[in-house]
Amino acid sequence: MNSEVRRRIRIIGAPIDALDWSVVVERISRWATKGESRVVCICNAHSVVTSKKDERFLRIISEADMATPDGAPVAWMIRMLGMFNQSRINGPDLMWRYCAYAEKVGEKVYLYGASESTLEKLQVNLLNSFPALKIVGAYSPPFRALSVEEDKAIVDHINRSGARVVWVGLGCPKQEQWMAAHRDFIQAVMIGVGAAFDYHAGTVLRAPLWMQRYGLEWFYRLLNEPRRLWRRYLITNTLFIWYAACQLLFSRRRGSYLE
Repeated sequence: MNSEVRRRIRIIGAPIDALDWSVVVERISRWATKGESRVVCICNAHSVVTSKKDERFLRIISEADMATPDGAPVAWMIRMLGMFNQSRINGPDLMWRYCAYAEKVGEKVYLYGASESTLEKLQVNLLNSFPALKIVGAYSPPFRALSVEEDKAIVDHINRSGARVVWVGLGCPKQEQWMAAHRDFIQAVMIGVGAAFDYHAGTVLRAPLWMQRYGLEWFYRLLNEPRRLWRRYLITNTLFIWYAACQLLFSRRRGSYLE
């Protein structure tokens, strides 16, 4: 599945692609045009720490067709390990940029995840910004595992819709697990974008641009949703800092982490 020459750097164990925005859009477009079943993971500090503790999740990231550095800490680590111009390739911006591209080329997209009300608002906002965007379906899965019959029905619906890109907004690690389980069954590029559905639907406010630029988006989210996110950001970020410091010290002794 991975025929491209990839430059990947292990960030505390997780192999993350070192690449720029133009390469990301070009690869997704090429796969989508061919109707290929692909998995794209957007990896922030929470993702890479999870992969450190969960071998199954690490396997999903390792086998993904592309794993981009979401989150300022992950992009910063890649720069520290030798790829000095690495940008943050995050879910919300990737979804917005690619929808603009999909509108221009007439590519069909599908939305999977979030609540029905969020999906309704998301579609309205996307079409307000990209009137010609072809959204060929949207599905809000229940808060339980789908039966085999239900899962087959949604897979058939996505494939019949002609969607070439499926945006998946289930949150980490559920969205990555879902995409990995549906590789080769869904004939489209599956991209897990986390909170992008809520941001673009307007149900959750995104951090101001200056906070995004300085890597403080996580802090803004923590201030707005402390009860739900305190464990993820305070504990996970602390672990990320510890693991990253150990890796940087080790890398100076052993050399590059470039694969």
